[in-house]
Amino acid sequence: MCFPQSESMSINLFFHAYGSKNLPALIVLHGLFGSSDNWHTVGTVFSKHFFTLVPDARNHGRSPHDDKFDYQVMADDVVEFIHQQHLPSASLIGHSMGGKTAMLAALQHPERIDKLIVVDIAPRSYPPEHELIFETLNSIDLSAMVRRTDIETKLAKRIADDATVQLLMKNITRDEQGKFRWKINLPIIQKNYESLNAALPLQSTRSEKPALFIRGEHSEYILLEDLKPIAELFPRAELVTIKNASHWVHADAPDDFAQTALEFLLS
Repeated sequence: MCFPQSESMSINLFFHAYGSKNLPALIVLHGLFGSSDNWHTVGTVFSKHFFTLVPDARNHGRSPHDDKFDYQVMADDVVEFIHQQHLPSASLIGHSMGGKTAMLAALQHPERIDKLIVVDIAPRSYPPEHELIFETLNSIDLSAMVRRTDIETKLAKRIADDATVQLLMKNITRDEQGKFRWKINLPIIQKNYESLNAALPLQSTRSEKPALFIRGEHSEYILLEDLKPIAELFPRAELVTIKNASHWVHADAPDDFAQTALEFLLS
């Protein structure tokens, strides 16, 4: 099921919903350049146990574009989303950018969050790693392109990782005139990119809620030195490493990821 969010003073996030409203609520937050469409398989699996809601973050997917774009406004969006869906509380799963958003929401509003799963991201700052992606996307005049395959070829010439190319291809749609355009708000995302790499702003805040951090075996987004600051923020945090997985844990090892997440959520 797909729903536009109800009218509100906040951003009206587009979202997919899976499962019965009578089940406990679970909200899944995607990463940078991602969208709710990337989580259909996971949403379907989780729907057996949870009313699973997967929104598009602001400036992503089919959610509105807005000049404000940082973790605070995205965390506020999540809390308002819970309110607008008439949920007393919800568990959160967040991958990468969505993981930082989920952490901040859990720290600031523990009364609205049941359990927290953070996928392959820590609360620290990260060096910029997406300059090539921004340069490549800005170099392509989508309105002049005729076929999706031509766009994919241009992306692949500069970006070697096929998974990243396919992720970016999912950000392409057509306007009312039938011309290709980006779904993402590329200028605003790039303008605020530094804030997305920054550490979370509330390093002195703690959450006593159950938390699970999942990392990929071949990823370096969560290192051993990250465990202490994670424990300071989330004293009940656990860490699980998924074998044969990169940063895209849920895509590389979907069965192991789902089993690990469900064991934690249902315990």
